[in-house]
Amino acid sequence: MLAYVLAIILIAFVFDFINGFHDAANSIATVVGTRVLSPFAAVVWAAFFNFVALFLFGTHVAHTVGAGMVDVSIVNADVILAGLLGAITWNLVTWWYGIPSSSSHALMGGYAGAAVARAGFHAVIYSGWTKTIVFMVLSPVIGMALGLGLMTGTYWVFRKSRPARVDRLFRLLQLASSALFSLSHGANDAQKTMGIIMSLLVASQALVAQQGAIFSFLRIDSPDHIPMWVKAGAHIAIGLGTLMGGWRIIHTMGSRVTKLRPVGGFCAESGGALSILMATFMGIPVSTTHTISGSIVGVGATTRLSAVRWGVASQMIWAWILTIPAAAFVAAVSYMLITLAKG
Repeated sequence: MLAYVLAIILIAFVFDFINGFHDAANSIATVVGTRVLSPFAAVVWAAFFNFVALFLFGTHVAHTVGAGMVDVSIVNADVILAGLLGAITWNLVTWWYGIPSSSSHALMGGYAGAAVARAGFHAVIYSGWTKTIVFMVLSPVIGMALGLGLMTGTYWVFRKSRPARVDRLFRLLQLASSALFSLSHGANDAQKTMGIIMSLLVASQALVAQQGAIFSFLRIDSPDHIPMWVKAGAHIAIGLGTLMGGWRIIHTMGSRVTKLRPVGGFCAESGGALSILMATFMGIPVSTTHTISGSIVGVGATTRLSAVRWGVASQMIWAWILTIPAAAFVAAVSYMLITLAKG
């Protein structure tokens, strides 16, 4: 049985890896689209700052995901496994079709869907979902407003400067904005996997207590204390996933939504990063995909509304709407299949 728990922890890290792979575009699409960095250099840059976020931010988001959205008293290993399978399946489907959906919402939808399959809708802590649902709408809007505002302000400040000089300056500044966005991505998204693993460890403590010292690393003193191996593992996994890249989605985010120059890439990344960091400090799990997409749209709209390819943007919006229910459905089916297989 303990091997089952260890296998699920490994699957959680696999999800985190896929999250980084799937969301690599969020961190590097603009810096690649503006040709400031080559794709390979960009993924190395983003992966490094995904990992560095481990040492700079707390674990408020992890606690929200782990104990604030689903009643932990009904959570067991089967619920965690089914939730992860629902999220992973949806991530792979959207990655295959190059659709920048939210790994975060896939995980939350999968977790809730599996819990509902086990105990009904009372397993969901609705108050815990309020901030998340609100920020499903607010995060792209805030990203759009910040992208629009930063781009407008930058145009005004540099209105008398030569375009070539501005371009050279912002090619350098975009390295900083890309690093900041990768930090925010690692800070918010890695914590979601931490929260899921902590839910599993809390549910498995009775089993762990029966084991020898070799498995002492699975013991936790308090649900509020996340072991370093969980935190480090989550950041390493998401960093490695980013390093592998998600080239299909990079194309969509970097060039199909709107054409960007370095100044636009800087404003989009900075706006997205500020929005995500604000949510991270508030302990709110948000979609980095939603946020950077909104910021890119805001930047594109400063040129003219027609500069934004609204057909592509609308496809992304439909993917966002479908993510939670789709992942929840797959997770519920997975939970039923798991319980049937176990007899």
